[in-house]
Amino acid sequence: MRIAKLSPKSNWVLSIIADDGRIGYFDVSPYLEYEVFESLRDHNEFLKVFNGGYFVEWDCGADLSADTIEARWQVKRE
Repeated sequence: MRIAKLSPKSNWVLSIIADDGRIGYFDVSPYLEYEVFESLRDHNEFLKVFNGGYFVEWDCGADLSADTIEARWQVKRE
């Protein structure tokens, strides 16, 4: 999967549109317990997410691959 569009939402959720048109949501909150994601507990830091196409990354250096996201996201059903 390639991430075409990415929007951070409230409650540490990412809204994602894949390059194939699928739309879904990925909850980052379970990752906040890990040290590398710790600074994202500050919602302002969470909002500073960068779309790398095949990954998402934050200023703190935390990242998630598109494969990880695709394996665990909730696809919006029409």
